[in-house]
Amino acid sequence: MEASDDTEEPPLPLALSSFHVSEEFGFLLPDPLTELPAPYGPWMDIARELPQLITSHQLRSRVHQMPQLSTQHLRGREELHLAHLVLSFITMGYVWQEGQEGTVQVLPRNLAVPYWEVSQALGLPPILSHADFVLANWRRKDPSGNLDTIITLPGGESLRGFILVTLLVEKAAVPGIKAITRALGAILQRDEETLHRALEELAGAIEAMSEALRRMHDYVDPEVFYSVIRIFLSGWKDNPAMAHGLVYEGVSPQPMAFSGGSAAQSTVLHAFDELLGICHRQDTAAFLHRMREYMPPPHRAFVEEIRRAVSLKQLVLASGDARLRAAFNRCVSALAAFRSYHIAIVTKYIATAAAKARARRAEPGAGAGPSAGQPPSALEAKGTGGSHIFSFLKSIRDSTREGMISA
Repeated sequence: MEASDDTEEPPLPLALSSFHVSEEFGFLLPDPLTELPAPYGPWMDIARELPQLITSHQLRSRVHQMPQLSTQHLRGREELHLAHLVLSFITMGYVWQEGQEGTVQVLPRNLAVPYWEVSQALGLPPILSHADFVLANWRRKDPSGNLDTIITLPGGESLRGFILVTLLVEKAAVPGIKAITRALGAILQRDEETLHRALEELAGAIEAMSEALRRMHDYVDPEVFYSVIRIFLSGWKDNPAMAHGLVYEGVSPQPMAFSGGSAAQSTVLHAFDELLGICHRQDTAAFLHRMREYMPPPHRAFVEEIRRAVSLKQLVLASGDARLRAAFNRCVSALAAFRSYHIAIVTKYIATAAAKARARRAEPGAGAGPSAGQPPSALEAKGTGGSHIFSFLKSIRDSTREGMISA
């Protein structure tokens, strides 16, 4: 949309491109790079072999042999995002190679220093987050549009499915992200018809996100997710397996603590919550706000702009328009239903899988380390981000339901 020459015409309150949000891909990085410049071949070589290096317990020794590379040859956001993705995956493999009993306390300088520099350049923390794992970790496999991941970890097809289904949920949200800008523009222009259409589009997008999430059952084995994949998404904050955090050698002598990857780091749901005026309980809200630190700064700024905008809920209440109220409530209801379905997924992939894993641990001859499929008992009741998972998710779902406008 081109800017109007008429200075009387109010501009759209949020131009997506200024927040690194794509009209086609939303918060996903559009067409991420899959190769770094030649000087970074040593990183790419290790990244391509990660599953084999981890399961054969050779990754740490390969990292120790890796040259310390300068980050000065990285140019532009796309190269930085790929470098962050690669170094994040190598770091998670390095830390968790031997499972929860064999963690390390120090990330070696040749990995820690460039990882810190790339993280600083992007405004991201030096740990694998949703921004790496999903948003920047996809490529077109063939001209027909089939997708694949760029970097992977142990977990085979289930890991690939977990990443790509989550990516499809992000993609399904795109019409809803665009509807936010239309809704805010309509509020400023007092255009109730456009606002009604925008709310209907938002509700449709949230319902499509739930449909995309249902595909998790088709592509991800709960046992593989719980026993193999989950530990590699775990961080070193609020995690009993790494209670003292991690020293980034050459960066700081003091250990640092960062949360692991979490769906709470997805900008989509934060943006929808702010638009719909959903108020979460204090402890839950505090965790969600901390998760915003794991988003790319422009995405974080997008959420903040929505928070500062005129209250949609107050406008709908004041209008007395039954159609607007119904459309608003459809959005809130769809968001609560999405969160209920997420709880069902977590129950299957964590709670039920944890019970089965406990039974297996009681059997004689249980193996050690993630390559043998021994799950991380330290996180049985917690999410990889460090939250107490069921109380957290139910609190979010319940406070979403409370956002409905009663007749």
